[in-house]
Amino acid sequence: MSKLKGKIAVVTGGGSGIGEAISKLFAQEGASVHIMDLNEEQGRQVVDSIVNDCGDAQLHVCSVSHQADVMKITAAIGKIDILVNNAGIAHVGNLENCSELDFNHLFEVNVKGAYNMLYAVVPQMKNQGGGVILNLASIAALVGIPDRFAYSMTKGAVHAMSLSVARDYMKDNIRCNSISPARVHTPFVDGFIAKNYPGKEEEMFAKLSSSQPIGRMAKPEEIAKLALFLCSDDAAFITGNDYPIDGGFIKLNN
Repeated sequence: MSKLKGKIAVVTGGGSGIGEAISKLFAQEGASVHIMDLNEEQGRQVVDSIVNDCGDAQLHVCSVSHQADVMKITAAIGKIDILVNNAGIAHVGNLENCSELDFNHLFEVNVKGAYNMLYAVVPQMKNQGGGVILNLASIAALVGIPDRFAYSMTKGAVHAMSLSVARDYMKDNIRCNSISPARVHTPFVDGFIAKNYPGKEEEMFAKLSSSQPIGRMAKPEEIAKLALFLCSDDAAFITGNDYPIDGGFIKLNN
């Protein structure tokens, strides 16, 4: 368990869901993990779990949408070998159900947040001779998903930024890829179902699960394993690619 031995990894939104799974797996593989999360309680729980498992982790409480905070924290961390841009929020609704407030909030966190991290970390990676960046996009960036107007917009931007960074900084030994998951079973999904479909939780969970041709949602740990591969030296020849991890949703959902 040493694919990332000696590496320093920053995981945004590492306090829950996919980010939590990535943080824990990276620590198990030898990385020193720096979690950046707005939720101090959740972030602390993940850090404590990693430390109790003999791993190395630290928590930095901040919103990635605030550039000054991002710059300060990343400068204090210093050398960063791996950046995982995972922090993000969701929104359900089509164009007519997306207010200006909704649109701006999604943009601030999902797009500007990713930009802020890239803006802070890429120069550091250049100065140290290279690094690896992984951005969490979504199948919503690649195909039309009902009632995901603003969310799809943000993930399309993340996908495009990944390609741009991969091209511009290849000569600096910086690799940049993205992952596009379909629906993943996280606490957010359970909360969404409980809030919007009280009394029909099991029925809606089954319906949402069956939307993937494989017949279930992904597990956060499955996304983390793909992230580990792409951020390790096993993927040293891979850059500028997006990897759908979707249970057949894009190609087989017809």
